[in-house]
Amino acid sequence: MTGNRGIISNGNNNNFSNNAIGEHAKILGSAASAAVGPSASGDRSETESTSAWDIGVVTILSEELRSVIDEFGLRRHKEPGGLYFYRGSLITPDATVRIVATQSQSQGQRSAMGALENLNRHYAPRLWAMVGVGGGIDTERARIGNVIVSTDVVYYENRKINPHGDVRRRGEHRQAPAPVVHAVNAFFAENGMPAHLSRRLSSSTPEAFDVHQGLIGSGEAVIADRDSEIRRYLKGYHEKILAVDMEAGGLSQYWQEHSVRGAENPGWIVIRGVSDNADEKKGHGYHELAARNAAHVLRELLPFICSPLS
Repeated sequence: MTGNRGIISNGNNNNFSNNAIGEHAKILGSAASAAVGPSASGDRSETESTSAWDIGVVTILSEELRSVIDEFGLRRHKEPGGLYFYRGSLITPDATVRIVATQSQSQGQRSAMGALENLNRHYAPRLWAMVGVGGGIDTERARIGNVIVSTDVVYYENRKINPHGDVRRRGEHRQAPAPVVHAVNAFFAENGMPAHLSRRLSSSTPEAFDVHQGLIGSGEAVIADRDSEIRRYLKGYHEKILAVDMEAGGLSQYWQEHSVRGAENPGWIVIRGVSDNADEKKGHGYHELAARNAAHVLRELLPFICSPLS
């Protein structure tokens, strides 16, 4: 990115203030200032409560939330009802992007939908991003450390169980709204397919990884078997399913049900760093690497995915 860039940290552990950090960093517009300024009592103002934020990030694991916090310099904020969120802003060449992140209570579709509801009620983000780790099922593209960017989710849990143990799965395939798909396509058009990115690890040599665009398979199962029936089903359903997770189906379902409301329906995107290959070697050793790569990809995508929403 060129031009104006930097991080704005909105607040600290107790209060909420406007601090711009980085070359030419600034708070844009009086509306933004009103939305992030503290009220006389130190609580969130009514303007902030009802003002839409740009990106609402849902994470599942603590490593995922910590990666997003570190990548964007977010600050902790506790709502009066007891919910914790992490908030901040990022200067891109075209806009100041306001970001709020949260962590679901547990793994799975239901908890993810609960986290989305909390985000929607308190911050009304214009785009939902699910950022974290996933299991790769494509041995070439979904290698450990690589990142999958998905605007297509296949939910695989629906099934019919026939006599004699015959199981017929009934997949549901949902695609993100067209503006988000176009934005992701533009990112890959400019950065290549796959996109080759690098992220500096402390003072060491930058760590390189690839970013692929592809489908995510989502269900309730932790898959740790290379010969799993679920893996075979997903690859037969669509050969471009690159990875699996346990929450993206809840994201696409929440969006589908939210679309019946009169208000504009947010877009959504799934960004999964590959932490394992959904096989017998599955473990937690690469969670932090995968989560930090995924958070970095979100940062690189912001100039693209925020433009159609502005």
